[in-house]
Amino acid sequence: MTDKATAAGELTDIGNKRYFGEGLLRWYRKERRDLPWRRSRNPYHIWVSEIMLQQTRVDTVIPYFNRFVGRFPTLRHLAEAPEDDVLKHWEGLGYYSRARNLQAAAREVVEHYGGEVPRGKAEVSGLKGVGPYTTGAILSIAYDQPEPAVDGNVMRVLSRYFCLEDDIARPATRVAMESLAQSLIPEGQAADFNQALMELGAMVCTPKSPSCPVCPVGEHCEGRLQGRERELPVKTKAKKARPVFRLAALIEGTGAYAGKVLVRQRPETGLLAQMWELPHIEAPDEEIWNRLDEGAGLLEAALAEDGVRVKASNEVVGEAQHIFTHLVWKIKVLGAAALEERYVADRTGYRWIGPEEFENYAWPNVFRKLLTEYFLLVRRG
Repeated sequence: MTDKATAAGELTDIGNKRYFGEGLLRWYRKERRDLPWRRSRNPYHIWVSEIMLQQTRVDTVIPYFNRFVGRFPTLRHLAEAPEDDVLKHWEGLGYYSRARNLQAAAREVVEHYGGEVPRGKAEVSGLKGVGPYTTGAILSIAYDQPEPAVDGNVMRVLSRYFCLEDDIARPATRVAMESLAQSLIPEGQAADFNQALMELGAMVCTPKSPSCPVCPVGEHCEGRLQGRERELPVKTKAKKARPVFRLAALIEGTGAYAGKVLVRQRPETGLLAQMWELPHIEAPDEEIWNRLDEGAGLLEAALAEDGVRVKASNEVVGEAQHIFTHLVWKIKVLGAAALEERYVADRTGYRWIGPEEFENYAWPNVFRKLLTEYFLLVRRG
């Protein structure tokens, strides 16, 4: 290629990037959604919103965000709160490690930075649970620093606009996308530009049905011009979540514990750490999970190891599932009666609760749903 051709290509590239940035910003300033975390440049609010928005839709996040920052209005309030209180205010959003990491990072900020979110990339990215995307979002939106914030929406937009065929599931592709996104940021407009890019992916350049006719930068979109907007981005499929078969016990109290159910708290680490649940076990396989007489015996034996003696029936009183990223709990709930109720009530990790105490505990969605339905039936009965 001649020097003149190279120069012409560079000018075309520069012009395309300028068109992209200017068109995107004009559209965003006119069409952007009014979201509570966009009403200020508070880095704490931006941080909380970005963590909540991972794996969760905007409409779902809004009431959780308002309630969370209402209860923990500053990083210091969050850092000093009991973990149970934080989990309770996160309840329903799932992926509870996000809440734990957020609180741990808040404590780091209080300890090392006087309660103020730092402005340095190394300092922000070093906080617990803060990856490249969240780092870029905080620094660009709160402090207007020209850092890229590349999530799935952004990679989809860039893949289509520049007709990129690299697999976005590969870490190397994400790194390349971050470099490209950074090169597109108009000087002094990082906050609006990054939010505009995310907004375009969420509202117009959607995964399955992109709204190309109303796209503010569609005229020069290479993916659209080549008729490939529905093929892009290229992404290898994630492995299918592995099913895990579990048997839970709905242990109803009598006498002094009438109207109550025996529940337990999960361990301090691991999945759903420190949340409350119906006692349950993992069945060895699906076949035994379906043989309820045998399953009831396994459930009794497992709980006896905790010192909790119950008589489990082979009657299924509820079914549910809990979906994690890599596995799915398939749960059958068996009716059960406790023996030695007074002794059980005093055991660490187990507790009798009724409808009046229910809201004082943090529950995974699956057990919240099961117990809510149970207490409603009890009241009706």
